[in-house]
Amino acid sequence: TGPGLGKFARRLVSAGCGPGRPLRARCHGFPQEDEKLPALQPGVRHPQPCGHRLLPGALRPHRAYVRDGETVHYHYGPKDLVTILFYIFIAIILHAVVQEYILDKISKRLHLSKVKHSKFNESGQLVVFHLSSVIWCFYVVVTEGYLTNPRSLWEDYPHVYLPFQVKFFYLCQLAYWLHALPELYFQKVRKEEIPRQLQYICLYLVHIAGAYLLNLSRLGLILLLLQYSTEFLFHMARLFYFADENNEKLFNAWAAVFGVTRLFILTLAVLAIGFGLARMENQAFDPEKGNFNTLPCRLCVLLLVCAAQAWLMWRFIHSQLRHWREYWNEQSAKRRVPAAPRLPARPVKRECGYHENGVVKAENGTSPRTKKLKSP
Repeated sequence: TGPGLGKFARRLVSAGCGPGRPLRARCHGFPQEDEKLPALQPGVRHPQPCGHRLLPGALRPHRAYVRDGETVHYHYGPKDLVTILFYIFIAIILHAVVQEYILDKISKRLHLSKVKHSKFNESGQLVVFHLSSVIWCFYVVVTEGYLTNPRSLWEDYPHVYLPFQVKFFYLCQLAYWLHALPELYFQKVRKEEIPRQLQYICLYLVHIAGAYLLNLSRLGLILLLLQYSTEFLFHMARLFYFADENNEKLFNAWAAVFGVTRLFILTLAVLAIGFGLARMENQAFDPEKGNFNTLPCRLCVLLLVCAAQAWLMWRFIHSQLRHWREYWNEQSAKRRVPAAPRLPARPVKRECGYHENGVVKAENGTSPRTKKLKSP
C-alpha cells in the first residue's frame, strides 16, 4: 500500500520477475547461477558483482579478505634490530635469574676454586640455553616438516618468507649470543678466558646471521639442532666433573658423539648447498628477491662451514691428545717411584710408672731419682 511499494513491483516486472517466475539475483547485485565469484586474495579489494546498487540493509563486502587457515609469513628487515635489542635485555634478565637462584646455590655447596667456579657458571648457563634451544628447535623442525622431507631444505629457494616460529627462533638466537658479549664484563671473566669465549660467540653469530640473511633458514635449523645437542652433552659432562672429579663417563660419550656430529654437519651442508641448490633453475644473483644461489656464494658458504668444522675438530683432537699425554705421564710417574721398604717394628721399652707433663713418675707418685755420674 503506497507509491513506494508499487514502484518496487514495477521494477521487478521490468526485470523479468513475476508470479511463478524466480527472482533474478542480478538486480540485487548477486551473480547468476552460471557465474562464479572471483578468487579472494589477501589485500585485494573484492569487486562488486554488478553495477546495480544494493538493497537497503544489505551487507557490503570488506575491502580485504584472509582465508581461514592461511599461514602468515614474515620477512627480515631493519625492524629486526629493534626486536633483537629488546630480547637482549630479556636474555640479560634471565641470565641473572639463573645465576642467582640456581647456580650460586649449587656452587656454594660444592666449594669450588675461582677457576672452577668460573667454568661452572659458564657451563651452567649454557646447559640451560642449549637444552631449551634443542627442545624448541626440534619442535620447529618437526612441525614444519623439515625432517620428514629433506628435499625441502633446498627446494623452492629462496625461502624469503618465514613462518612466525622460525623467524622468532632466529631472532632469539641472535639476541642470546649478542647478550653474551656484555656478560663477559658483568661476570668478571678472567682475561685468559676472554679470547676463547669470544671465538665461539663470534662463530655462532656468523653462522646464525648468515643462515638468516642468505635465506638458508631451513638448513640452519638442522645444523643448529645437531650442534646444540653436542654442546649440551659437553657442558653436562663438565658439571658432573666439577661435582665429582672421578666421573668422566659423559666426557667419553661426548667424545664419541662429537666426531659423528661433525661428519653429519659436513655431509648435510654439501648435500643441500653443493648438490641441491646447484640443480635449481634460478641461478641469478638478485638480492632484492633474496636469491643468492650463485656459484661464488655457494662456494663461500661451503668454505665457511667446512673451515669451522675443521677448526673445531682440530681443537678437539689437540685437547684429547693433551689429556691422554697427561694421563700416561701420571701413570708412568707412579710406576717409576719405588715403594718405600717397611722397617720391622722395634719393641719399645716401657718404663715403669706413668708420664705426667713429660716426666716419668713412679707408681707411688714420686719422680724417679736421677743417677749421679761418678767423677773419674
